[in-house]
Amino acid sequence: MDGTNGKIEIFKPFGEAFELTKKILFQPFNFEKWLVVGFAAFLTHLNGGGFNLNFPFGGNWNASQSEQQSIESLWNQLAPVWILLIAAMILFVFAIVIMLTWIRSRGLFIFIDCIVQNRGAIVEPWKEYRREGNSYFLFSLCFFFCLLASIAAIGLVVVLPIILINPSEHGAIAFLPLASLIVILPALLLFLALVQFVAPVMYRRRWTAWPAVIDLLSLIGANLGVFILYVLFTLVLGIAIGIAMVIAMCLTCCIAALPYVGTVIFLPIYVFLQSFSFLFLRQFGADYDVWAAVPPPLPS
Repeated sequence: MDGTNGKIEIFKPFGEAFELTKKILFQPFNFEKWLVVGFAAFLTHLNGGGFNLNFPFGGNWNASQSEQQSIESLWNQLAPVWILLIAAMILFVFAIVIMLTWIRSRGLFIFIDCIVQNRGAIVEPWKEYRREGNSYFLFSLCFFFCLLASIAAIGLVVVLPIILINPSEHGAIAFLPLASLIVILPALLLFLALVQFVAPVMYRRRWTAWPAVIDLLSLIGANLGVFILYVLFTLVLGIAIGIAMVIAMCLTCCIAALPYVGTVIFLPIYVFLQSFSFLFLRQFGADYDVWAAVPPPLPS
């Protein structure tokens, strides 16, 4: 597969991804390979979880002053314990998220290699792309914390004026979320493009994350309109696929929602989506063609 420098299209790589998915998974069909590639895809979709804590304090109840004082005294005694428990729980959740992010980052390069090399392998690409996977892990953490900081900053910009503005001024209050959306949307589209294409560029050139990010920012800046259309198309495609997957989970009595089992069932979707991003990116030249990194076969 050779990259081209012609017209950048969206629907052409869409059709090519469909054909490539058939070739990888069905021509010929190999159940063992399907399970191995499915495990690689499962690693790329590991997500950290959290706990939702709702404490029933501050409710409206009828109690005597002495009872309220007793409750307040008990809370004052237990507050340090609760704070320590909550802090420990938050640290535990963050540790789990960080561990899963590391596994996901390493697994992403395994999944890329399975598609590019058209093989089912775990151990070999896990070792070979160790440096790239660890670098992508650090990039993912940085991206995650920047996203949290951006959400907090946007929330402050939106919520604080709403608190300060007179509630009777509904027009001004309604304008703030709209103005925030106008500011956020371009940045969100840029982030989505970076997240999809950083790992393929790293795989192709054997780079760490930051040189790949800088290179992609230059590429996206020079082809901004095409990337915006691509991201919007993938968002619509993702919504449609998400609805189809939910329906499939219901039809299979939630068997398809089980970890790994669901990934194996929906493996053609995951391979198709990943292939689509590779085939779109390769239109920008050989430097962005993941298949250009595949060594030629040895002469017989």
